[in-house]
Amino acid sequence: MFRPTYPIRTARLTLRPFTMDDLDDVYAYQRRPGVVRWMLGAEARTREQSRASVLAMAGEDALRAEGDCLALAAVGDAGVIGTVELVWRSQLDRTAEIGFVFNPDHGGRGLATEAASALVDWGFTEFGLHRIYGRCHGRNAASARLMTRLGMRREAHHVASYLFAGEWADQLVFAILDHEWQRRTRTSPW
Repeated sequence: MFRPTYPIRTARLTLRPFTMDDLDDVYAYQRRPGVVRWMLGAEARTREQSRASVLAMAGEDALRAEGDCLALAAVGDAGVIGTVELVWRSQLDRTAEIGFVFNPDHGGRGLATEAASALVDWGFTEFGLHRIYGRCHGRNAASARLMTRLGMRREAHHVASYLFAGEWADQLVFAILDHEWQRRTRTSPW
């Protein structure tokens, strides 16, 4: 089992496992259509759906087996402002996928980048990953920019590759390798 030493602290945030006490903060962003707009099959959630989401995320505090998700609450001065997650995609290839969802009320200050960067760093330095990738809808410019800020390169643009809200959609794939991350962190504030 692989579990970070909690909490993971950055300059302005604390990353930690979710608890049911986080429900109000999580519901504050999960109920917003603009937040879930790019998530496959997601619609703005009811409070009960957010309760189920928080309960599920509270159990995702470690990577026990390939396919597991590590979901962490990004906590700032205003409480939980978002979620960062790492899904263990391949033990053999030492690969994981990063994901993130943030409350737009806290946008524009680099907090999502700071939180995602801390989780990527844990993935490479503590978990021993070789490659971390992320995917987003081809029109999700905010997610594409965040992955670029993390130093991830755009590896693919899959044209009309999946059904999204009843229409064929493009998907962008970004990735970074461990040695690229190590080189980048020697020169970056994140």
